[in-house]
Amino acid sequence: MKKILFLISITLLTVNLSFGQSNNEYKETLKKMFESCGTMDVYKVTIKQIIKISKEQKSNVPNKVWNQIEDEMLMSIDDLVDMLLPVYNKHLSLEDLQKLIEFYQTPIGKKLTAENPKIAQESMIAGQKWGEKLEAKIVSKLLEKGFK
Repeated sequence: MKKILFLISITLLTVNLSFGQSNNEYKETLKKMFESCGTMDVYKVTIKQIIKISKEQKSNVPNKVWNQIEDEMLMSIDDLVDMLLPVYNKHLSLEDLQKLIEFYQTPIGKKLTAENPKIAQESMIAGQKWGEKLEAKIVSKLLEKGFK
């Protein structure tokens, strides 16, 4: 019985360690993919924008404090990667991430990375206009059916 428990314990420990290693490899590859496609820069810019807005609202706080807070928030990107890891792991394999990194290192991948912020901004504007049109159509349809 002791031998069986010992073997089960060793097996579980081995599985757990190998999962941890592959999980670390996946996390590092995911971070590299985020860096390759510019997502990591987007996260950093977002944090800096939030700090800037907060700074304007709390102008009595010294810059030194804001700089410390910004540094801490930039370190929290690792927390975000940890939160995103199971989502990406559910949908993309380690090999998929590696292929994406390869793609983002090609000329077209680099172009997409460079143009993505502009595409996202312009898409948001187009999406907003589309949403306004949909809302107007919904209101019109409700009015046709006698609802105010």
